Amino acid sequence: MAKRRRFSASHKAKVALAAARDDKTTAELAAKFAVHASQVTAWKKQLLAGMPELFADGRSRQKIGRAHV
Repeated sequence: MAKRRRFSASHKAKVALAAARDDKTTAELAAKFAVHASQVTAWKKQLLAGMPELFADGRSRQKIGRAHV
């Protein structure tokens, strides 16, 4: 029985960013990165869902408003 392959976070990010660019098809990316097409789609969805959190600074509007008053 074959072992499952484990991919690093940087590899997943590379694949997801390539998929988000939309310049190649999912099948082309899957062949290029040697992963299944469903993995490309899943990692792209995960990237797009998590992007807003990258730019969140953790402060709420109330705290900012009180500091300036």
